[in-house]
Parts: sequence; structure tokens; C-alpha cells
Amino acid sequence: MTTMTGRVRASGPVLHPRICAALTAVSCLVHLWLAASGHHQIWVGVLMIGLAAVCIPCTIHIWRHSRVDALHQVTTSALAMVGLHAFLLLGAGGSGHAHGVGPASNAVDTSGAAGLLLVIGLEITTALLAATLVARLRRRVAVAS
Repeated sequence: MTTMTGRVRASGPVLHPRICAALTAVSCLVHLWLAASGHHQIWVGVLMIGLAAVCIPCTIHIWRHSRVDALHQVTTSALAMVGLHAFLLLGAGGSGHAHGVGPASNAVDTSGAAGLLLVIGLEITTALLAATLVARLRRRVAVAS
């Protein structure tokens, strides 16, 4: 396929992989921002930087080539993050998810819960986009053969 400007356009879905890659990039940026903000312990910040470093190559592979293995890795990582953040939201086995070094309180803190719910929503959306893109790519290969 060629575009009006004469450039060759890749066959297959274009917008879907771009949205998936952009959402994965947003997740990487959120991890880096949270690591730099200092709201977590140092080892958690280092872990978040590591997670972002692992996800950046997948973002590039999805943006450029819609690579299925990168999409599988993003789906798996996003679902693991959903599980982890749901565990933290539900109290982490009784210890709760606390930011900073302030004293523990029996009062309900909805700001942390709201943030965790936003993260869970972002990760569910990322996993859904990646999984549906894999399904589209597989269906396209099956139709072509």
C-alpha cells in the first residue's frame, strides 16, 4: 500500500499498535516519575526504574513492528502489575500500602486507594490492548494463509 505522498505504508493495523505502544510508554513514564518523586522506599524506586527499562524496548518493538513476543511480554507484565497493585490495594496481607515515612493511622486514606485504582485501570487497559492486537495479528495471518 502507498499513501498519497508515495510512502509505502505497512499493511495491517496501524492505530492499534500505536495506541498500545503509547500506553506502554505512559506506564514507563509513570514508573520513572514515581521513582523520582521519592514517595517510596529506595529499593522500590530502583525496582520501578528497572521495570521501566524492561518495558521501553517492548514499546519500541510494538510501535515499529507490532512484534507478537513484545505484545505477549507487555500483556504478562501488565497483568502481573494488576495483581500486585490489587494485592496492595486490598491491604497486602494486613500491612497496607503506605507511602512516605509518616505514622500509620487507622483512618481510611482514599488518596492511596484512588491512585492504586488508577494504576490498575491503566494496566488492565494496556493488557487488553496488547491481547486484542495479538488476536488481530493472528487472525490476519490465518486469513492470509
